Amino acid sequence: MSGKRPIVRAERTVVSVCNSRFACIPAKAYRRGEGAIAQAIKSQFASMRIIRGRKAVITGAASGIGKALALALAGAGADLFLIDRDAEGIKRVAREAESHGVEVVIAVCDLTIPEDITATISRVLATWDRVHILVNCAGALSYGAFHHTADERWRQTIAVNLLAPIQIIHQMLNALLGADEAHILNVCSFVGLVPVKKMPVYQASKFGLVGFTLGLRTDYYRENFGVTALCPGFVRTPMLENVADSETHKAPPVAPAFMCSTPEAVAAAALTAIRRNRGLVVIGPFAKITWWLMRVSPTLVDWCNREAWRRRGKTARSDRLNPRLVDWLSRERWRSRGKITGSDHNP
Repeated sequence: MSGKRPIVRAERTVVSVCNSRFACIPAKAYRRGEGAIAQAIKSQFASMRIIRGRKAVITGAASGIGKALALALAGAGADLFLIDRDAEGIKRVAREAESHGVEVVIAVCDLTIPEDITATISRVLATWDRVHILVNCAGALSYGAFHHTADERWRQTIAVNLLAPIQIIHQMLNALLGADEAHILNVCSFVGLVPVKKMPVYQASKFGLVGFTLGLRTDYYRENFGVTALCPGFVRTPMLENVADSETHKAPPVAPAFMCSTPEAVAAAALTAIRRNRGLVVIGPFAKITWWLMRVSPTLVDWCNREAWRRRGKTARSDRLNPRLVDWLSRERWRSRGKITGSDHNP
């Protein structure tokens, strides 16, 4: 009996790739070289290899990121069904998209009203029997201290940012699953991953949307069906430019240019995410750094938010003094006592 061990050849090998995903690559791909490996990985993770001729539904398409996404998909050859409450704005985007030679259908819809959503989705399914791309991009921003936020405002923010995407996906999921290839892309935000000041309701909606999106990906992901949570940082859009503090009714501080992305850059990243079937995409250096800090040290991020360390030196110190001392200083007017002359005391 020979002491040699039998040679066993593995038919498949598991390798890790970006975004913590894993692919089973045939052993023969390794023998053919790096090109074959790359092609094998691409074949397993590319959920939308061809965008031309596909049917795409986009909410919030009248301006900002939604407009940029609509034009980018039209440029790639996708037919569009655009949804927004801004009738004039969506008509302008539709005319611009039609210049790419694609079919464009528009619908005016208030996403805070469930009945309007149902009627609009029924119209989508009556127009197309299959939908390949669904982009939930409509958003509402609530900024300021929560106790100063009106009931109508926070309810609108939750409805547009979270409840509307859930309802739309629920009513369109069968049409998406019945397509040969399909992808759901929910435009979230980096504040759905990292806490910031004066945005509790907006953050609640975006944290919820990130969780819902990743849950969908867990349940429905397969080679020809993808789900993406797109989390851009600050983006120069009308929504960001028109927001006001709920307490002061003034515009919040403007983010520096180096912290901001453009809607076109976000749209380009979105198309890449659709083609490569990426699960969670964070866009912009500032957003990536803060997300990294949150994962490495949540305590540090919490301290920065609580202490507002950049402004500590500029705050008044009287609120940290003993109240009795402050009262005495006010009554005695100590700053002017040295200026009183003797003649002031003469009868």
